[in-house]
Amino acid sequence: MPEPAPLPEDVGYYVYGVVPADAGVPDDLRGLDDAAVQLIEVDGIAAAVGEVALDRPPGRRADLMAHSKVVDALADSGVVVPVQFGSVIVDRDSVRDEFLAANGEHFARLLSVLDGTTEFILRATYDEEQVLAEVVREDPTIADLHRHTRDLPPGTPHPDLVRLGELVSAALERKRAYDTDLILATLRPHVLDHVERAGGGVDHLLDVAFLIDRMTTKQFEDTLEGLAEAVHERIRLRLTGPVAPYDFVEGQQWG
Repeated sequence: MPEPAPLPEDVGYYVYGVVPADAGVPDDLRGLDDAAVQLIEVDGIAAAVGEVALDRPPGRRADLMAHSKVVDALADSGVVVPVQFGSVIVDRDSVRDEFLAANGEHFARLLSVLDGTTEFILRATYDEEQVLAEVVREDPTIADLHRHTRDLPPGTPHPDLVRLGELVSAALERKRAYDTDLILATLRPHVLDHVERAGGGVDHLLDVAFLIDRMTTKQFEDTLEGLAEAVHERIRLRLTGPVAPYDFVEGQQWG
């Protein structure tokens, strides 16, 4: 296939991910600015890219959605190493030499590790009213402080309120640790790896990404369904996926 004509100096390449050089890209797959996705190959690996104006404003919501659509489409048809959102390289030679060739061994290893896998994301949240009632019921000191302070006007600076807040916070952390261990122990036999993600709020319990063999997806989902039924009165479980393995690509900056 002949080399494409050189691009104007103000046009570069937006990089979506790295795939095997023999990966197929659907003819109708388009990304940012509706640009067609193409492959730039070096030594058995390829960067999935699209042409992009170098001076365009980055980071719009539509751009993030286009990026995710392309990476997930590549993952649906094979293995992909996702690249960080917003990665733009100035020309084809730089894609080949500074991105692919300079990191070839690293990308080849990741493609081997991720082959045949997919990612699911599990978010677990507490029923806030239920879990706070548990905390009060299970700790006599918290229950006593709650009784003595519940009729104070909102915003009242009272030492018992400070102490109550500290005890409730500590109790919630212990409860999160216990419930997190329970969830992970139940699902771990069906996953290859997991990465816990940051979260916050009284109702937050767990936000975790799982790397799963595609062949064992049903076992994982069946086990999760049973777990959800067992804990539904106090914990809500929400599963997202399958998606590209974004959380299992160590080192999002290369070159």
